[in-house]
Amino acid sequence: MSLKYFTIEERLNANAWDVDVHRPHIRIKDPEKCRKCEKKPCTYMCPAKCYVQQGDYVVLSTEACVECGTCRVVCPHGSIEWNYPRSGMGIWYRFT
Repeated sequence: MSLKYFTIEERLNANAWDVDVHRPHIRIKDPEKCRKCEKKPCTYMCPAKCYVQQGDYVVLSTEACVECGTCRVVCPHGSIEWNYPRSGMGIWYRFT
Protein backbone atom coordinates (compact mmCIF):
# COMPACT_ATOMS: atom_id res chain seq x y z
CA MET A 1 0.00 0.00 0.00
CA SER A 2 1.44 3.36 -0.96
CA LEU A 3 0.83 6.45 1.14
CA LYS A 4 -0.44 9.64 -0.48
CA TYR A 5 1.09 12.81 0.90
CA PHE A 6 -0.91 15.97 0.32
CA THR A 7 0.63 19.35 -0.35
CA ILE A 8 -0.46 22.35 1.69
CA GLU A 9 -2.34 23.64 -1.36
CA GLU A 10 -4.23 20.33 -1.67
CA ARG A 11 -5.13 20.41 2.01
CA LEU A 12 -6.29 24.03 1.83
CA ASN A 13 -8.43 23.30 -1.23
CA ALA A 14 -10.24 20.57 0.70
CA ASN A 15 -11.51 23.05 3.32
CA ALA A 16 -14.71 25.05 3.14
CA TRP A 17 -15.38 28.63 4.20
CA ASP A 18 -18.46 30.52 5.25
CA VAL A 19 -17.26 34.07 4.61
CA ASP A 20 -18.85 36.91 6.53
CA VAL A 21 -18.99 39.53 3.77
CA HIS A 22 -20.68 42.06 6.06
CA ARG A 23 -18.08 41.88 8.84
CA PRO A 24 -14.65 40.63 7.76
CA HIS A 25 -12.56 39.35 10.66
CA ILE A 26 -9.35 40.89 9.28
CA ARG A 27 -8.64 44.35 8.01
CA ILE A 28 -5.65 46.52 7.29
CA LYS A 29 -5.99 49.46 9.69
CA ASP A 30 -3.66 51.81 7.86
CA PRO A 31 -2.87 50.97 4.20
CA GLU A 32 -0.32 53.80 4.18
CA LYS A 33 1.80 51.92 6.74
CA CYS A 34 1.71 48.87 4.48
CA ARG A 35 2.73 50.96 1.49
CA LYS A 36 5.79 52.23 3.38
CA CYS A 37 6.67 48.82 4.84
CA GLU A 38 9.89 47.62 3.22
CA LYS A 39 9.67 43.86 3.79
CA LYS A 40 5.89 43.28 3.72
CA PRO A 41 6.18 39.99 5.69
CA CYS A 42 2.44 39.31 5.50
CA THR A 43 2.77 38.70 1.74
CA TYR A 44 5.05 35.70 2.22
CA MET A 45 4.20 34.47 5.74
CA CYS A 46 0.44 33.96 5.30
CA PRO A 47 -0.04 30.23 4.52
CA ALA A 48 -3.26 30.94 2.61
CA LYS A 49 -1.71 33.79 0.58
CA CYS A 50 -4.41 36.26 1.65
CA TYR A 51 -1.98 39.18 1.24
CA VAL A 52 -0.69 40.13 -2.20
CA GLN A 53 1.67 42.95 -3.07
CA GLN A 54 0.51 45.14 -5.94
CA GLY A 55 3.06 47.85 -6.56
CA ASP A 56 3.73 49.51 -3.21
CA TYR A 57 0.36 48.43 -1.80
CA VAL A 58 -0.76 45.27 -0.03
CA VAL A 59 -4.15 43.89 -1.03
CA LEU A 60 -6.03 41.67 1.44
CA SER A 61 -8.50 38.97 0.46
CA THR A 62 -10.07 37.31 3.52
CA GLU A 63 -11.92 34.54 1.67
CA ALA A 64 -9.23 31.86 2.09
CA CYS A 65 -8.04 32.79 5.59
CA VAL A 66 -7.20 29.79 7.79
CA GLU A 67 -7.49 31.93 10.95
CA CYS A 68 -3.95 31.26 12.14
CA GLY A 69 -3.22 34.87 13.13
CA THR A 70 0.26 34.87 11.59
CA CYS A 71 -0.39 38.16 9.82
CA ARG A 72 -0.98 40.12 13.00
CA VAL A 73 2.13 38.65 14.60
CA VAL A 74 4.53 39.37 11.72
CA CYS A 75 3.26 42.88 10.89
CA PRO A 76 6.06 45.18 12.08
CA HIS A 77 3.72 48.19 12.23
CA GLY A 78 0.74 46.62 14.03
CA SER A 79 -1.41 47.60 11.08
CA ILE A 80 -3.50 44.42 10.92
CA GLU A 81 -6.65 44.14 12.97
CA TRP A 82 -7.59 40.49 13.45
CA ASN A 83 -10.59 39.10 15.31
CA TYR A 84 -12.14 35.66 15.39
CA PRO A 85 -15.01 35.39 12.90
CA ARG A 86 -18.42 35.52 14.48
CA SER A 87 -19.99 32.21 15.45
CA GLY A 88 -20.64 29.85 12.55
CA MET A 89 -18.50 31.83 10.10
CA GLY A 90 -14.98 31.22 8.90
CA ILE A 91 -13.13 28.09 7.90
CA TRP A 92 -14.43 24.52 8.21
CA TYR A 93 -11.42 22.20 8.28
CA ARG A 94 -11.85 18.93 6.42
CA PHE A 95 -8.28 17.68 6.89
CA THR A 96 -6.79 17.51 10.35
